[in-house]
Amino acid sequence: MVHIFYAEDDLSIGQAVKEYLEQRGCYVSLFPTVEDMKKAVKTKLPDLTLIDWNLPDGQGDGLCRWIRRGWPKLPIIFLTVRGEAKDVVAGFQNGADDYVVKPFELEVLYSRIVALLRRTGGMESVRYSCNEIFLDTERKQVRCKEEEILLSQPEYEILLILLRNKGKTVTRAQLISQVWDSRGSFVNDNTLTVAMKRLREKLHHPACLRTVRSFGYRMEERV
Repeated sequence: MVHIFYAEDDLSIGQAVKEYLEQRGCYVSLFPTVEDMKKAVKTKLPDLTLIDWNLPDGQGDGLCRWIRRGWPKLPIIFLTVRGEAKDVVAGFQNGADDYVVKPFELEVLYSRIVALLRRTGGMESVRYSCNEIFLDTERKQVRCKEEEILLSQPEYEILLILLRNKGKTVTRAQLISQVWDSRGSFVNDNTLTVAMKRLREKLHHPACLRTVRSFGYRMEERV
C-alpha cells in the first residue's frame, strides 16, 4: 500500500484529500505543521509527500529543501493556492517533482501521484481481496479460488469500487454514477442489475458480496 505524508493545516482540505486517496488504496497521514512532518519523516519514510506552501510554523519551500537534503529521491508534490508563475518556478527550484494549484480535482491529483510514483519506481500494484476474491489493479486481474476471472470493464469497476469500500454499503446510485456517468454514458437502473447478476455468476455467487435490499451492495469478509 502506498503511504503518503501530507503537510496541510486546513483540516477540511486535508480530510477530503485523505478520504479520496484512501478510497483509491493509498494510506494518508496528515500533519498540520512543518515540525510535525519533519518528526514523522525522521521516524518513517513515506512513499510520497504532499506539501502545502503556507503552514503555521513555516513555509513549504523550506520543508521541501529540508527533505531534499536528507532524502533526495523522496517524491514531493506541492498543493497550494500560490499559482503565479514565479511561485511555480520557485516550487520546482526548491526540489518539488510536481506542483498542483488549489482548487484542484481530486481525480487529477491522484493521476499525478500515480504518474510520479511510476517515474520514480515507487508505484507498486495495489491489491484488494475479500475471502477468496483477489483484484490486482496493476495487472487489471481478478482471481477467485485461484481461477482467473475475465470481467467486462463495468463489471471490473463495480468490483473495484466494492472492494475499495469493503465493509461499507455502496448505493446503487453511487455505482451508476461512478461506473457509467463518469464516462458520459447515462444508463437506467436495470443496467446495473444486469451487470451485478453477471458479476455474481462469474465469481461463482460469492457469499462475501451482499445485497442490501432497496439500497445497494456491500463487500465484507465472511467467516
